[in-house]
Amino acid sequence: MKKKIYLIALTLMLFVTASNTRAANLADDKKAYMEMAANMTKEQKQARIDEIKLRVQEIKEMDKSHLDKAEKKELKSELKNLKHEAQAISGGGVYLSIGAILIVILIILLIL
Repeated sequence: MKKKIYLIALTLMLFVTASNTRAANLADDKKAYMEMAANMTKEQKQARIDEIKLRVQEIKEMDKSHLDKAEKKELKSELKNLKHEAQAISGGGVYLSIGAILIVILIILLIL
């Protein structure tokens, strides 16, 4: 019984560690994309956005049935990186969580 609990705890620790490492790498990638975008002119940004759109369209039109698992994973990773780069170049936007929206609505209701 103790072995089973030990294995479960070890598995959870490895999962959490892997998730934290991936999140840290993703944050570093986003910072790098934001720094790159800060050094670009508007024309360069638009040209890069057009390149990204073209590459995404090429990937969507590909016949992926003949690709093996590693190649599909690589394409998925490339799409994620392109998405993050495009968000950094275009400014990203403002995101509100559902909790934040509810708090704003409650404050408005209290004021009125």
